[in-house]
Amino acid sequence: MRQFFKIVFATLLALILFTVIGVFVLVGIVTSAASADKPSVGSKAVLVLDLSVSFKEQYKENPFSTLLNDGKAEAPSLFEVIELLKHAKTDTAVKGLYILCASNANGFAASEELRKAVVDFKNTGKFVYAHGEVISQKGYYIGSAANEIYCNPQGGVEWSGLSVNMMFLKGMLDKLEIQPQIFYAGKFKSATEPLRETKMTEANKLQTGVWLGELYTQFLQSVAWSRKKDTAELRSLALTGAIQTAHDALRYGLVDALKYDDEIKSVMLQKMLLQEKVKINFVDLATYREAVSFAPNGSNKIAVVFASGDIVSGNGDDEQIGSDSYKNILRKIRLDKDVKAMVFRINSGGGSALASEVIWREIALMRKVKPVIVSMGDVAASGGYYIACNADTVFANANTITGSIGVFSIVPNLQSFFKNKIGITFDGVKTAPYADMGSIDKPLSENEKRFLQASVDSIYLNFKTRVSDGRKQNMQQVDDIAQGRVWTGTHAKEIGLVDRLGTLQDAIDCAVRMAKVKNSDYKLKEYPEKKSFIDELMSGYKKSISLQLIQTQFDIAELKLLNELKQVKQLVGTPQAKLPFLLNIE
Repeated sequence: MRQFFKIVFATLLALILFTVIGVFVLVGIVTSAASADKPSVGSKAVLVLDLSVSFKEQYKENPFSTLLNDGKAEAPSLFEVIELLKHAKTDTAVKGLYILCASNANGFAASEELRKAVVDFKNTGKFVYAHGEVISQKGYYIGSAANEIYCNPQGGVEWSGLSVNMMFLKGMLDKLEIQPQIFYAGKFKSATEPLRETKMTEANKLQTGVWLGELYTQFLQSVAWSRKKDTAELRSLALTGAIQTAHDALRYGLVDALKYDDEIKSVMLQKMLLQEKVKINFVDLATYREAVSFAPNGSNKIAVVFASGDIVSGNGDDEQIGSDSYKNILRKIRLDKDVKAMVFRINSGGGSALASEVIWREIALMRKVKPVIVSMGDVAASGGYYIACNADTVFANANTITGSIGVFSIVPNLQSFFKNKIGITFDGVKTAPYADMGSIDKPLSENEKRFLQASVDSIYLNFKTRVSDGRKQNMQQVDDIAQGRVWTGTHAKEIGLVDRLGTLQDAIDCAVRMAKVKNSDYKLKEYPEKKSFIDELMSGYKKSISLQLIQTQFDIAELKLLNELKQVKQLVGTPQAKLPFLLNIE
């Protein structure tokens, strides 16, 4: 027994020593990272805008990069990229911009903001060159704003128009004998179509054709302006399939020349009057972010709240808009007298209707004490519009997807699946006829169906009432533009769902004016606030390990299907104000 206690004591002592040493090592690493000098931009720098990077709405530091000191800084946020390009206009060390536009991982509205920033930079007289071996349409949308755009002689430019593809699960559910039991309000509310149809309904085809056509028209108009061409000519190139090779793209004026990487670098060297063998000082935006100070630094505080992801009840995670988390954030801002106004940046296709109502309530309280400005990102629809509609002023980009004012609920019936496919049956006892309403092991009764449809209709009426009050439209006007219909930002402005077309910076400028603050005398305070290093490290660790385990078992297509099935699961049992979840724009 004595020997046993010796072993236990020695083990505990070793664990304590290991922990203490680990803490000191961790503190040393963090201190070393924090005290590191700012990187230098150097002279005759060329900024690199790599569109294959997905620029998130809010910057979040990667704790693993700090610990490993691998020299790979986290990509700046979308807003920071735009602010960095604005700063670079007057930075004498920066001579030009190089856009890598083969692919574009950013949404249509985000790309619109990036394109405007590129045009603004180019207007200073500094050069902008773009290149891709095979340039996608979304990549070309931004790349075409350059002074010159090149592609590889053996590459090309995708020029085929836009398409939307939806995956339908009804056939699979029928074979598995699973009955979705769907209740919805709004004839255009297409979020449940993949579960109840085998193809798009006529109403959904109509609305999708309209908003997709508007996105494409905006795309063609932007390219036509940059390339000095007619939109009809550009549309004809897609209709006839004229662009099949890089030489076709050159022949029809979509690119300026066919060049390899070394030839493009020669063009830049000549532009900067440098010798042919000189190494170009390329600076990526992550490094530039660390090297320069670009944020406003006045005395008045403007809050910018980033709300990105599905709207869920509770706290949610870093990729969601949790009603409890955002309720507390908004309340903190409302009670902070140093905050003069709030900008609410929304990038969400919606989610729980009740969670949306909780956030709406805090916005209503906020408006009583300080201005609230909404800025819509790629998507601010359904629940995303619910939390936006009550702002003092609503901004959207032309390419923003918004509207979708409608509600649905799903209660699956798996009785036949359990019994006929895997041999499981259920039985039980209850004290009232509706005690087990919503159980997945039996079909709903007619009364239960009426209860659920009445609940959906009630939430839909409440949603429309919120829009009517916030947008100062009568209920008939709202009903005409609701019905779950999806709109682009351009169309949404015409029908009164948004007030102005503009970027996040435009929304901030509006907030400054409404708060009666001088243009140069404000600073931005971002929310959600940055987590502590340890919290970021632990949450990032768990997420990284989980993702790696999943990725080892599934390929990209399977991961996409798993994510879509996960979203289906999240819809069950809770009334939803949400966009179609199986939407894929190409």
